[in-house]
Amino acid sequence: MKNRTPTQKTSRKAQAALQGKLSGVKKIFPFLGPAFIAAVAYIDPGNFATNITAGSKYGYLLLWVIVVSNLMAVLIQSLSAKLGIATRKNLPEVARERIPKFVSVLLWIQSELVIIATDLAEFIGAALGLYLLFHIQMVPAAAITAVGSFAILEFQRRGYRTFEAVIGSMVFIVVLAFAVQIFLVKPDFAAVTKSIFTPRFQGTDSILLAAGILGATVMPHAIYLHSSLTQNRVVGKNEKEKKQIFKFELIDIIIAMVVAGAINMSMLVVSAALFHKYGLFIEDLSIAFDEFHKYVGPTASISFALGLLIAGLSSSAVGTLSGDIVMQGFINKRIHLYIRRAITMIPPLLIIISGVNPTNALVISQVVLSFGIAFALVPLIMFTSNRNIMGGLVNRRLTTILAWIIAFLVVLLNIFLLFETLF
Repeated sequence: MKNRTPTQKTSRKAQAALQGKLSGVKKIFPFLGPAFIAAVAYIDPGNFATNITAGSKYGYLLLWVIVVSNLMAVLIQSLSAKLGIATRKNLPEVARERIPKFVSVLLWIQSELVIIATDLAEFIGAALGLYLLFHIQMVPAAAITAVGSFAILEFQRRGYRTFEAVIGSMVFIVVLAFAVQIFLVKPDFAAVTKSIFTPRFQGTDSILLAAGILGATVMPHAIYLHSSLTQNRVVGKNEKEKKQIFKFELIDIIIAMVVAGAINMSMLVVSAALFHKYGLFIEDLSIAFDEFHKYVGPTASISFALGLLIAGLSSSAVGTLSGDIVMQGFINKRIHLYIRRAITMIPPLLIIISGVNPTNALVISQVVLSFGIAFALVPLIMFTSNRNIMGGLVNRRLTTILAWIIAFLVVLLNIFLLFETLF
């Protein structure tokens, strides 16, 4: 008898769950995974930069922004996942079928630029993590990062369950890294709770930082990616099964977003409890590493750098997959994943060789990213609100209204971020 592949095993278990033959965790487990891959985009090195800066300057003030951003992310990612389940196509594929060809090509070009900016943040973050951990200079650290990212992509060739397990394990390491830091810095949990439930700002700069947090949280490539991860993973035979699959996937999304939100909150809480407490305004991740070592000790600094390294490597691999999806979807072309990885390495390598400050490069990448949010979010809402496309999984009226409010808010805040950064 032939051995079942991971895909066959998952499909068999998923069908058993849909038929009511499984219960408890066993019923949910076959559907877990896609949201954790997409959630990696929510904890990339760009988040490190914005959260550390916000915590050091304003303490716990902007914690509520992270909570709101992650609630938005749950809705956005659920729409993307639902599109894949309902249509068995990803967002770029649906767009290619329903818009003029030249518009599809333009969308592909802008999405590739956004993904290059994403890769810049992730690649530089991983290289910086190696530099901080092992005192390897940035150029050789970048070369090691390149090798590491190729190694992670190799797992993707062994099947999506293997890749999901690897990415999930890396996310767990980041969780542990910040759990250690929380334990060491001993934050004021009463102040943390108050800040979560008390939305407020403190001047224009705090609004700018809030926009940066939001911009680093809602990622265009994660929107494209999630629809691809669900389009053929478990196929519903009819409307009833598709609705069941979406319910299970919604659980996956909520768990993954809670984990991503907890990591982001931990970044800000640690920065507030340590740097803000001592009156330190930290905008450079290298300085943050040094100050962790100075005020708390090597365990805190090492866990910080390790989290940065792992977040950079995992999100870099996910960014490469997203690039493959947008090319295949928008223009129906595909190149080998390793060739794509090699091409997207060139800009960050050039920036590292040029000696540009890594943290400044991370901030610039977040500005470029903000250009692409509307181009992903607006079509997503339009398509998922169309019954001819979605069938029984079409958005409810309230979902559509909330989605458009979120889109308007995200676009408005990112325009504000761009204006303040560039002018």
